[in-house]
Amino acid sequence: MSGKPPLLDPAHCLARQDRLRHHLAANDLDGAVFFDRHYIHGLTGYWHGQPLTPVALLVKSDGGSVLVTHDEAAKAPAAGEIAIYTSNDFCTLRPNLSAEVASVLNPFLRGFKRIGTEQQVPSALIDGPVCRDISRDYQYLRRRKDADEVAALVFTVECADKAYAEAKQLLEPGIDEVEIMAVMLETATYAAGEFLSGWGQDFQSGAPGGFARPRRAVEAGELIPLDIGVGVRGYRCDLCRTFAVDGSPTDEQAAAHARIVEVMKSGESMMKPGQSCRALFEALKGELDGWNGYAFFHHAGHGIGLDAHEVPRINPAWDDVLEEGDVIAFEPGLYGGDLRAGIRLENNYLITADGFRQLSHFPLDLV
Repeated sequence: MSGKPPLLDPAHCLARQDRLRHHLAANDLDGAVFFDRHYIHGLTGYWHGQPLTPVALLVKSDGGSVLVTHDEAAKAPAAGEIAIYTSNDFCTLRPNLSAEVASVLNPFLRGFKRIGTEQQVPSALIDGPVCRDISRDYQYLRRRKDADEVAALVFTVECADKAYAEAKQLLEPGIDEVEIMAVMLETATYAAGEFLSGWGQDFQSGAPGGFARPRRAVEAGELIPLDIGVGVRGYRCDLCRTFAVDGSPTDEQAAAHARIVEVMKSGESMMKPGQSCRALFEALKGELDGWNGYAFFHHAGHGIGLDAHEVPRINPAWDDVLEEGDVIAFEPGLYGGDLRAGIRLENNYLITADGFRQLSHFPLDLV
């Protein structure tokens, strides 16, 4: 049965705009411009479902906002003003749509000296103010998820759960990796009730991960880590389950799986505000890397929300600390040797004042 994505709360959208304005004022910026439709949805409640055409949002530091879209019937409960650009002539798209957006946006920037932009903004088309990239700062600004954002993420998890259930029923030796991916995508799309805003990413059997390989059939004895990010209106979960292709894991595979589940529970005991993410990674690595000769060679997780990877990063390359309101993906794994080729398990969690709330509940079992 298809579902219906929860709507964002306009009051929360406006509060997110206000948090942004405080940052802009503190950094001597007259406003911020966004072209990322995910970010625009989070700030205004307007979902631009057409991926072929751009949309833009100006948030003014002294109050007010302007949404630029070609959708004359746009429903944007937290946008102060809507400006329309022309995207096509007789249903043929114009050749430089970002320029069309900028031509409508630029008049609203008159008198501005400096604005913040994110990585999708075509700064060369912005006329007047100096553009300063705030992509990194904006991740930190929005790391604490409001209740409406948590609800949006929970919905994506529910869509992923249905995709895993379908994959588990379908999986058997001889099936093509692309078919597994396609069936999971179909199931998640139908569960969402609309075109997904994000999808991926690992569908290879007998490998640690990677895109589905055409005409590559899965084989008995292999493990298949299915790591998927279901995106709905910009919000995106990140989950992984690993299955034994033939439903009969070897003793070595079962032992490695049990070890990962044990370490996952140990890691959960550290999930609370104030916890060093680097220390959490090192604890996980110490329990896994080298166990029975297997390797653990990737990060232990990261924040999720409107980007595939967000703050905080459970990764020794950064020195993040867990905070209340973070939503994280936590993903221990073991690879190599006789595992054909490895196991990764991943759940999503909301960090609360006194610990965590687990958002994902599909069984971790290999079969």
